[in-house]
Amino acid sequence: MDLMSPAPRYPLERFVRGGPPRDGIPAIDNPRFDEADEANWLEPTSRVLGLSINGEARAYPVAILNWHEIVNDVVAGQPVVVTFCPLCNTGMVFDAEVDGQALSFGVSGLLYESDVLLYDRETESLWSQILSTAVSGQAMGQQLTVLPVKHTTWQAWREEHPGTLVLSRDTGFRRDYLRDPYAGYEQSPTTLFPVSNQAPGPWHAKEWVMGVSFNGEHKAYPYEELSQAGNDRFDDVVGGQPFTVIWDEAHRSASIEWQGEPLPSLMAFWFAWYTFHPGTEVFTAP
Repeated sequence: MDLMSPAPRYPLERFVRGGPPRDGIPAIDNPRFDEADEANWLEPTSRVLGLSINGEARAYPVAILNWHEIVNDVVAGQPVVVTFCPLCNTGMVFDAEVDGQALSFGVSGLLYESDVLLYDRETESLWSQILSTAVSGQAMGQQLTVLPVKHTTWQAWREEHPGTLVLSRDTGFRRDYLRDPYAGYEQSPTTLFPVSNQAPGPWHAKEWVMGVSFNGEHKAYPYEELSQAGNDRFDDVVGGQPFTVIWDEAHRSASIEWQGEPLPSLMAFWFAWYTFHPGTEVFTAP
């Protein structure tokens, strides 16, 4: 892999090996999908990343993403890359086209601030998932377009999108998708890898938060605070961008929209959001 000299804000010494080598965690390049009724291995409470493009809905179970972290897919004719970092609990979907070229991504085996670094096979550049930016290589400095995705339960996504397809366990790899390889990690207050900015309390380091970023400003919505606030919809503004926060208490899911259209946000562990956005505002319940 070509590791060109990173810019000062991406210091090379912060790129650490996560354990498995490049492609040791294999991306899914030829995903297969089942009808919703065929996915009887999923529980109603199973977590999924839900993606809808031009009326075509797909669910990507976290139980599968824990083992693969990347799915290269095409939805409604649009190349996308579905990404999940179990260490940060961050599920993000990007438009895979950069400068008119559809890129294919793999797991580099490296981490930046405990977050997965993707690499694209066309230029061998490294991409930070949370920053959505190439941090080394030929594409350095270029950005991926973030697409709205819901981190919710299988039941909630299926009720909202009854015609959804769901990523099949027939991935071409032998994995026990009923076993969580990160069991117990969420309950621990410590991280497996060091981060530059330690998240302050009173929230647990692994508290789920929805992070929102517009025009260089950032705000976190801890799920604990959203639950205490007791509002399922309310309006807010970040970086001059108005939006509506939608909180689903029953399914522990938060999202944002503006004028009825979904906008990108990020569900993450509190420590992960804070280390990338140490100047973040934080929503607290009145």
